[in-house]
Amino acid sequence: VSPAAGPADERVETRVAGLSPGQPVTLRAVAADERGCLFQSCAHYRADSRGELHLGTDASHGGDYTGVEPMGLFWSLAPAGMERPYQRLVPRNTSAPMKVEVLVHQGHSLPGSMPGPVMAKAEVQRLFTAPGVRRIRLKEGVVRGSLFLPPGDGPFPGVIDMYGDEGGLIEFRSSLLATHGFAALSLPYFDFEDLPRILKDLKLEYFEEAARFLQRHPKVKGPGVGVIGTGKGAELALSMITFLPEVVAAVSISGCSSNTVADLHYGETTLPGLHFDMEKVTVSESGVFDVFEALDDPMNPANSSSVIPIEKAEGHFLLVVGEDDRMWKSSLYAELAIRRLRQHGKENFELLSYPGAGHRIDPPSTPFCQVAMDRVLGVPVLGGGESKAHAHAQEHSWGKIQEFLHLHLG
Repeated sequence: VSPAAGPADERVETRVAGLSPGQPVTLRAVAADERGCLFQSCAHYRADSRGELHLGTDASHGGDYTGVEPMGLFWSLAPAGMERPYQRLVPRNTSAPMKVEVLVHQGHSLPGSMPGPVMAKAEVQRLFTAPGVRRIRLKEGVVRGSLFLPPGDGPFPGVIDMYGDEGGLIEFRSSLLATHGFAALSLPYFDFEDLPRILKDLKLEYFEEAARFLQRHPKVKGPGVGVIGTGKGAELALSMITFLPEVVAAVSISGCSSNTVADLHYGETTLPGLHFDMEKVTVSESGVFDVFEALDDPMNPANSSSVIPIEKAEGHFLLVVGEDDRMWKSSLYAELAIRRLRQHGKENFELLSYPGAGHRIDPPSTPFCQVAMDRVLGVPVLGGGESKAHAHAQEHSWGKIQEFLHLHLG
């Protein structure tokens, strides 16, 4: 597998040689997270007439995916049979590489069954922080988080990076953005250090202070900064570009065009949060919660005060949605946002809409997780999507996000 160590968002090349012509083999990938939870994936291949295999051109005939998928073993990693299901494989510590062992087994073995004898293996290290990237922990006024700076003198385009209602500090997208030349501020907004424990009333002044800090940093280009967010973080990104002149580009991944859950205050202005109606949640026989219909309808005139007035924004929007998002109706919310901009004569947006993709569209090769434990509810919640389509959406959108940010931040 080459390179043996490389950026976690880039493809590797996997080849097998020394087999018999047409020999059936199972390729497996095995990785562990920081807590020691084991994840694995497998796929069935047959050697060509030379007794060789190349995952870039040869198709899998079974296992966790089928077809030609150079990175299939990586994005289909899922908790091993003996582990608790519904866990995500995402790095908590970006300074340590994620180690993935790739094994070749005799014969075709089904996912979850005992594989045949090991014929060959190789270890790959997936790096979330490139050599020379600096990570600076922040306690700047009220702002908390981590600033990732690329190697070199800069100045670099500045980006604020936020995730959703799981809270805490999630750094891996920021560290990868720094690897690609952005000064990236991973910004938590609750359940971290001395920030509020739970997601309740939010003050946009906190995000304003973060934007000003980044904009004034000597390593940041300016004059404006960008913001990227997923879920609740996406919706905050829309509010930031709407109200804060420092923010000139916003990437909204699976966001809502209205403010949700927690009231958002900025000076004298308040956007009430749309609520989730737990009566509208359905639970499958296997105990998986489907919250798709639970959020208050943003089109109901009674909820008009929650709508983010994005037409006031001077900057540019990139809306990224999975058409099979089951967490909420992000395709509809993107439509509503675009309709609102167009009604005000604005064309300052791009839409990336992916059939078959689910809720959480992360950097490439992040393992697909259709159902994940919700940190707040403590139950498995359906995020939607189909693994192959979702993986392709992650790879395509990541390149487009970087292009968008470079275009509007210089």
